[in-house]
Amino acid sequence: MADASDTCTIYYFLTPVSPWTHFGHARIRRIAERAGAALLPKPVDFGRVFAVSGGLPLGQRAPQRQAYRLQELARWRSFLGIPIHIHPQFFPADATLAMRAIVAAAPAGTAAQLDLAGALLKGCWEEQRNVADPATVAALAEACGLDGAALLQAAAAPDAQAACDTCTQEAIDRQVFGAPTYVIGDQLFWGQDRLDFVARHLGVSAD
Repeated sequence: MADASDTCTIYYFLTPVSPWTHFGHARIRRIAERAGAALLPKPVDFGRVFAVSGGLPLGQRAPQRQAYRLQELARWRSFLGIPIHIHPQFFPADATLAMRAIVAAAPAGTAAQLDLAGALLKGCWEEQRNVADPATVAALAEACGLDGAALLQAAAAPDAQAACDTCTQEAIDRQVFGAPTYVIGDQLFWGQDRLDFVARHLGVSAD
């Protein structure tokens, strides 16, 4: 049974290299604000999640599934008006540093973490930037009002990896299997295409 406080908290399981997370990022923030709900970012190593949930990394999926993904990306890009690159220059990218940077931004507050996550997602999918590159991560952090050098130092500390490991284990424990996933109480919503249901659950409009 979910704790009562969980009903006004959205646990936001994400990876900073997911186009679907990018499509939903600004929208889940608006929904949470309308609902007066806390939105807690949880960067997750989905390689570990796939290993226990039956999922496959993109490159290991059947060709027809990979081809359909590209069609869906183009459809959602047009529908949402978010100008992503279907084949960004730096994808797939190692998400480790970006994940650590998001958790390392925690002392600046949840809003700062969400700002940074959004900048990393936009950097990968709209601006064709390499979010596995320390200089790029530092520059994106600076653009969010953070100290880029200090953030990189914090992201390199063992505590940052431990926090990412904790988020990943929490995702596994909560039965998360894909990104993005939004968890409210005992309700799990997988995918940015489920944001209408998130909004209905919280009693607010989605747009």
